[in-house]
Amino acid sequence: MGERLQKLLAASGHGSRRQIEQWIRERRLTVDGHVAELGARAEAGADIRLDGELLPSAAASAREVLIYHKPASEVTTRADPQGRPTVFERLPPPRAGRWVVIGRLDVNTTGLLLFTNDGALAHRLMHPSSEIEREYLVHVRGLPSAAVLQQLRQGLMLEDGLARFDRIEALREPVGRAPAWGGAPGSADAAPPQAAFHVVLHEGRNREVRRLWQAAGFEVSRLTRLRYGSVRLPADLRPGQYRPLPPVQAALL
Repeated sequence: MGERLQKLLAASGHGSRRQIEQWIRERRLTVDGHVAELGARAEAGADIRLDGELLPSAAASAREVLIYHKPASEVTTRADPQGRPTVFERLPPPRAGRWVVIGRLDVNTTGLLLFTNDGALAHRLMHPSSEIEREYLVHVRGLPSAAVLQQLRQGLMLEDGLARFDRIEALREPVGRAPAWGGAPGSADAAPPQAAFHVVLHEGRNREVRRLWQAAGFEVSRLTRLRYGSVRLPADLRPGQYRPLPPVQAALL
């Protein structure tokens, strides 16, 4: 029987299921020489073509996963109406299909991004039911009390529901930053103190880390994702650089 055509091609990274369904409606896809109809199924080794060009299947091309160190100012989208640089611009072309980003980061957040040409893998890793852990390094302006940290562990109500951190670990004793205009520490000219934490949560709602701290009364000044599931940001991977995820680690995903 094979798999539904939309599922098979999405798993190979050729597009979303909705996009592939539109190709079928437009009669642009053929399977073994026959124009595909809605509901069509195909085996992994079938001759599937879009506008006459062969589309490699998941079985014909190895799954690829890239680790990318996202710098600030890049947006996690393929094209930006404002002309800002995107995370896709530095990536090499995949052997087959196209890159799908696993877990977006907002423009000001830096750190670990994963890309794959396996659309089904990306969907599984991002689906809320997977409860994949995300770990961040966060700097906040001000000195959160023990009571505030406990609130963040127990949960705070955001506009899209209750949210909380699974774990919060203070990295060091908070200290004041250098005075902005040469004033002595503690003077009116000195910048406010900041505190740094490792935080872990198991969902990826939009800007959730920043919104949680904001709900607790604190502004995030810097945010970096360090880990997504079992994959950590390598210490020697500089912002804007990428590298393939070793096959052993990719299999763990």
